[in-house]
Amino acid sequence: MQTLQLGQSDLQVTPMCLGTMTFGEQVPESTAHAILDRAVERGVNFIDTAEMYPVPGRAETFNTTETIIGNWLAKNRAARQKLVLATKVAGPARAAPWVRGGSGDLTPTDIIEACEGSLQRLQTDVIDLYQIHWPVRNVPIFGTAYFDPAKANQGTPILAQLQALQTLVQSGKVRAIGLSNETPYGVHEFVRLAEQHGLARIATVQNPFCLVNRTVENALDETLHALQVSLLGYSPLGFGLLTGKYDAQGLTGADVSPDARLARYESTRKQRWGRPEALAAARRYNALAREHGLRPVQMALAFCFTKWQVASTIIGVTSVAQLDENLDVWGTTLAPDLLKQIDAIRWEMRDPAL
Repeated sequence: MQTLQLGQSDLQVTPMCLGTMTFGEQVPESTAHAILDRAVERGVNFIDTAEMYPVPGRAETFNTTETIIGNWLAKNRAARQKLVLATKVAGPARAAPWVRGGSGDLTPTDIIEACEGSLQRLQTDVIDLYQIHWPVRNVPIFGTAYFDPAKANQGTPILAQLQALQTLVQSGKVRAIGLSNETPYGVHEFVRLAEQHGLARIATVQNPFCLVNRTVENALDETLHALQVSLLGYSPLGFGLLTGKYDAQGLTGADVSPDARLARYESTRKQRWGRPEALAAARRYNALAREHGLRPVQMALAFCFTKWQVASTIIGVTSVAQLDENLDVWGTTLAPDLLKQIDAIRWEMRDPAL
């Protein structure tokens, strides 16, 4: 895999990124370390985590994923020099009282203290890409479809957030900054204010991108292209919907294996990935893949890999075998006729897992 530049930063990453939100929940530390070993062995140089991981979030496991990665880095100092390490500061706690006491804001002090905590857990001197996990503003994310002006909050202004991030960059603790679960407005404001005040400029936005959620293509892609901000696409397999494993069994009750991510992350059944419409669309895409002699995983990942909108695709796995299966898809191309059929399904079913 060739590396690519993230935004206007000096970060060069592989187009596949190892996501780690399963580490500490579905994946024990020993397996997580084996997955990290294998990813590096196969040439992946980009690892993404977050202070709130693993998910589903719980007070008992808060920060565990970063600690697991830090323990691995402590044993692999030479590998650290070759890796681009990304993590995130959680946005306003909302339904997570264990995050900063349940604060509904994210202050400059919160950002700086969260970064210090991540540096310690990751056992590193610098975070290559530091991201705000979700906006301080009340915006339609995590399954919410519409912006509601009545719920607009008065949290820490974007400028103050940028100034805190600038402090981290100036101190050498962070190399580049990014956002996650953002909107076109948010991206524009972060870039505008950074350029106006001479502050660190965001290099990336990490948003969902997969066959059942292509909402990035509803205007955000134009914003990212025009402002030279790179997209890190997460959930390329739609929380497992696009692997085909739910095609026959469905998503409810005893039909879902207790080891499945959807079983562990109960709230997703009420959000985007657990919607009947999302499963219906996934079944259509999975059937289309099989008609063209592809496994659903192959088509779903190859679709993300070949889209100009996506700089790096974040894959989350629970075993070394699953990692190999995903990495083996790299280089797969989709025929123009197949891409037209994919677009036809999207035109009919839109983005049910928005």
